[in-house]
Amino acid sequence: MSKILGSWSGMRKYLEQEMLADSLKGRVQYSCTSYPNMDGKNVFEIRIDGKTHKRFSWETVAFRNKGIEQQEAWNSFWKEKSTIPVEEKTEFDDEDFCDALRIYRELPIENSIFHKNPLVRMFAVLDRRIGKRTLEKLTETAKNQPDWLKAIYLLRLTAENII
Repeated sequence: MSKILGSWSGMRKYLEQEMLADSLKGRVQYSCTSYPNMDGKNVFEIRIDGKTHKRFSWETVAFRNKGIEQQEAWNSFWKEKSTIPVEEKTEFDDEDFCDALRIYRELPIENSIFHKNPLVRMFAVLDRRIGKRTLEKLTETAKNQPDWLKAIYLLRLTAENII
C-alpha cells in the first residue's frame, strides 16, 4: 500500500467499518494478500457474504484468457496496461484498485458515484454517505454497469429495500 493510503489494516477498517453502509456491514469484506516472490504486488478481493466477488491482481488480468501461453499472457498484459483506459477494462490489477481507492478518498462522494472509473463507483455505491434518494436515481444506472459492478449496485439497492 502506498503512503497515501496507509496500512492495509487501517484502510480495511476505513472501508468496512467507517464508510460502509450500515445495511451491508458484515456482508462486504475486503482482503489484501501478498505472496512471496510477487515483487511487492498484492491481490485485493472484495467478498460478499463470505464469497469472493471480484479479485484485483496482475494475475487475474494477465491470465483471464485461459489456454494461452504464459509469455503471451504477460505480453498482452503489458500492452493493455499501457493502452486501455481503466473505464474500458473488465479485469483490474492491484494498482488499478489502489488508484481508484485514492481517487474515491479524495473526491466528494457526489463525484465518486458518477466517476468514469468503475472501481471508484464501486467504492461509492457501498458508501454510507449515499442516501436512499440518490440510490433510487441509480436504479436505471445500475442496468448499464459491467456485470461484476451491477451485482454490487443490486446488493446495495436490495439491502436498502429500494428494489
